[in-house]
Amino acid sequence: MSAAGSVPETMQRIVLRRRPEGLVTWDDVELVAAPVPVPGPGEALLRNEVLAIDASVRSWLSPARGYLPPVEIGEAVRCSSAGRIVATDCGAYGLDDVVTSLAAWEEYSIVRDDIFTTRLSGPDPDYDTTGYLSLYGSTGCTAYIGMVEVGQVKAGDVVVVSAAAGATGSIAAQIAKLHGARVIGIAGSDDKCAWLLDEVGLDGAINHRTEDVSARIKELGPRVDLFFDNVGGAVLDAVLSRLAMHARVVLCGAISTYNETGKAPGPANYLQLIQQRATMTGFLSLDDVPRFPEIGEVLRAWEREGRLRYHADLHHGLGSSVDALNAMFTGANTGKVVITLP
Repeated sequence: MSAAGSVPETMQRIVLRRRPEGLVTWDDVELVAAPVPVPGPGEALLRNEVLAIDASVRSWLSPARGYLPPVEIGEAVRCSSAGRIVATDCGAYGLDDVVTSLAAWEEYSIVRDDIFTTRLSGPDPDYDTTGYLSLYGSTGCTAYIGMVEVGQVKAGDVVVVSAAAGATGSIAAQIAKLHGARVIGIAGSDDKCAWLLDEVGLDGAINHRTEDVSARIKELGPRVDLFFDNVGGAVLDAVLSRLAMHARVVLCGAISTYNETGKAPGPANYLQLIQQRATMTGFLSLDDVPRFPEIGEVLRAWEREGRLRYHADLHHGLGSSVDALNAMFTGANTGKVVITLP
């Protein structure tokens, strides 16, 4: 096994102490000291530089089994990360390789050569790990797959994106614009709506907290050809009432329900799918992880051309993790929420 000379013996991590109800508090999780794990055969040690905060992190803290099992009591809170290899007994990763993985709220993580871990680069002190988590990795690839491949966006479409000022929504909305669509974003504050119009360049924006979503779509649309939904709940119901004939609804997430207990309610306006001969399709980009490098290069090209941008909402240190996660649900974030580690 090869290792860098500066690996400490102990590290910090945040573990789950009880199942949260609503927003996460420090009574639900605990910052603890733990030994830095030693990689065994076929394993490597990743020093996490940046942690991605996604709505899915909250869903993994609930007891219900989803596409991944819930985090168990006493386990570190799961999240995506990116960083550099500091010790390795795995032929897939060399020292100082830049790697992304499904890791945890911790300073160091064991990684393996599996579907959850990807080598991004050889040793490169200038590699932008924050940019990767914000655009080139699962966030951007999810937006691309949902908008282009599932939603089949095309020129002339009226496209609505919910949580449009969030990480995935803001990229999905820009991709729709790149394809010649008229794009309306739904967000949770006037400031976010202004950002969507002035910085992202959308054609319209709706504050779902203060405006009638269905009525505003009628003014701006008036009918929706493609809806990219990250929210569910009342927002989904409102947009369903404005579907065009043969509309496509793409279900990427349901952030409005992740802090709730019990079964999420179904949309009251689902009959619009029948009347408008529309389709509603759910997807998980996890199914396409092997294609992320290929899709990431498309996103990089658009960014280099100045046609695509990302915004990172930076938080610093593991002590900021609870606030960072809750920002996803209180509406305090714009763009990708990222925790940087020293």
